[in-house]
Amino acid sequence: MRETPTDRTKALIGGEGVAALRASSVLVCGLGGVGGYALEALVRAGVGRIGVLDGDVITPSNLNRQILATVGTLGMKKTEAAKERALSVSPECEVETYDLFYLPDTAERVDLTRYDWVIDAVDTVAAKVELICRAKAQNVNIVSSMGTGNKLSADFVIKDISETTVCPLARAVRKQLRERGVTSGVDVLFSTETPRGGEGRVPSSISYVPAIAGLMLAGYVIGRITGEGV
Repeated sequence: MRETPTDRTKALIGGEGVAALRASSVLVCGLGGVGGYALEALVRAGVGRIGVLDGDVITPSNLNRQILATVGTLGMKKTEAAKERALSVSPECEVETYDLFYLPDTAERVDLTRYDWVIDAVDTVAAKVELICRAKAQNVNIVSSMGTGNKLSADFVIKDISETTVCPLARAVRKQLRERGVTSGVDVLFSTETPRGGEGRVPSSISYVPAIAGLMLAGYVIGRITGEGV
C-alpha cells in the first residue's frame, strides 16, 4: 500500500480527526521562536488553511531559536519564509500571508472571522491585547503565548489568564485587558519560572524553550479541533 503523509496521524486520531484538521483554518500571529514552531506542527498535522502574520524579516540573531531562520533565509520576510516552508512540507495546504505588525491601527486589515482558531505569538502587549479583544468580540477561538524569553525551564502550562502568576508579560496583558473589560475567558500559555536577567533590553533566549511553547500551543489547538484535547 502506498504511504501518505497522514498515515501515522490517522492511526492515532482516526479518519474523522484527519478530516477535521483538513477542514480547519488557523491564523498564526507572530512567526518567531514560538510562532514558527506552532506553524510547523500545524502544517505537519494537516491543517488545511493557515494564515501567517508578521511584519519582520529574518536576521542573524534569530538563528538560535527560530525554525524559519537559516543562513539561506536571512533577509527574507518571515511570511515568505513561512509560506515556502509550509508548502515544502504540505503542498496541499492553503497559506495566506499578512506582511504586517498587528497593532490597533493595522488590525482592520486582518479578518479574524476567516479562521477557526488564532494562535497569538506576537511580542508586544498592545498587539496581544488588541488581538485578544477582537477575537473575543468576534467569537473567534484564541490561545495566547505569554513570555518565553529569559527562561531556561520549559515547564509551560496553558490556563485561563486569570490564573497566571510570576510572568511579567502576563501581568501587563492582564492589566490592559481588565481596562477593556476582559478579566477571564482567555487561555494562555505561561511559565512560573522567575525570568533570568538578560544582558541589555533585548530578552535572552535559548533554542528549546520557545520551540516547546510553540509546539504546545499547536497541540492545544489541534486537540480542540479534533476533540482529542482536554
